[in-house]
Amino acid sequence: MRKLPLVLVVLGVVAFAGWGGYWLVGARATEAAFAGWFDARRADGWVAEYEALDTAGFPNRFDTSFTGLSLADPDNDLAWQAPLFQVLTLSYTPHRFIAVWPHEQVLARPDQRLTITSEDMRASISFVPGLSLPLDHATFETTSAGIASSNGWESRIGHGQISIRRTPGGAANSYDLYLDATDLAPGADYMQGLRGVANLPDVIERVTVDGRAVFDAPWDRFAIERQRPQPTRIELDSLDATWGDLALAARGALDVDADGLPTGQIDVTATNWRDMVALAQATGALSPDWAGPLTRALEGLARLSGNPETLDVPLRFGRGIMSIGPIPIGAAPKIRVW
Repeated sequence: MRKLPLVLVVLGVVAFAGWGGYWLVGARATEAAFAGWFDARRADGWVAEYEALDTAGFPNRFDTSFTGLSLADPDNDLAWQAPLFQVLTLSYTPHRFIAVWPHEQVLARPDQRLTITSEDMRASISFVPGLSLPLDHATFETTSAGIASSNGWESRIGHGQISIRRTPGGAANSYDLYLDATDLAPGADYMQGLRGVANLPDVIERVTVDGRAVFDAPWDRFAIERQRPQPTRIELDSLDATWGDLALAARGALDVDADGLPTGQIDVTATNWRDMVALAQATGALSPDWAGPLTRALEGLARLSGNPETLDVPLRFGRGIMSIGPIPIGAAPKIRVW
C-alpha cells in the first residue's frame, strides 16, 4: 500500500510527458501545415508572406499567431494585410476553431484601399473533417467596427453578425444565411448629401436578413485557394430594415446566372416610401428622369393598399432590368462574391 502513491506519481509523470509530447508534435504539425499552405499559394503566384508564425496554448490548445501577414490573390485582384491574425483551436477538435482579426487591417482592390478598424472581430468556424475541409457552419461577429476608403467615404457599425451553415437536408452547396446589424452609420459625407431629402437619424437602427443561397461550388479550402463560389439561387425568407421613420420588409427568391444577373421577384413592403424614392434619387440609384413617373405610379399602387404611406409591390428582375411591378427603374445589379 505504501507503494501506491509512488506508482500514481510515476503514472502522472508518464501521462504528463506523453501528453506534452503529443502537444509538441501537434503544434509543430500545425505550424508545418500553415507554412505549407503559404508555400503553395506563392507557387500559385500569390503574395503570401508573414514575419513570424508561432503556436502556443499548452496543454489543451493550439493557438497559432501570424504577425506581419500579407496576402494577395492576383486572380481576384484582392489583397489583405494584418499586423496580427490568430487561429485558436482545442487540441482534440482541430476541425473547429476561432479566428481573431486585429484591431486594424487593410483590404485592397485596384480601385480602392479599405482600412478596417474594430473593437473586436472574430469568427467561430467548424469544418467537416476531410482533405477539402468543407464548411459545416460558421458565425462571424464584430463590434464597433469602421471602414475608411481611400476614395473618401467611410462607414461604421455598432454590432454585426453573419451566420452560415449547410442547409440540413438541402440541395448540394445550399447554405442557410443570417445577418443582423445594428447602429449602422453611413458616414458624414454620405449623410451630408441627404440633408433636406428626408428627416433621418445618423444611424440605421437595425437590418436583419434570413434566408439561404445555393452556390456553384462548396465553401471549402478551395474557395480561398482558387475561386470564390458564386450564387446560383437566393431565397429570401425575410429582410427587415429600420431607419428613423423608414421601414422596409422583403421576401422572395432569385435565380442568378453565370454573369451574376438575377431573375425572379422580391415582394417589398415600404413604409414612408416617398422618402425612399427621394433617397434613391439623391444617391444616384434612381435616375431623375424616372423619379417623377415612378412616384406617380407608386401613388396609385399605394392608394390601392388602403394606406398611402405604405407600399406593397413586387420588385421584379429579368433580362438585366429591375422593375417595380411593370415599371422599369434601372439596370439590375450583378450579384457576385469577391
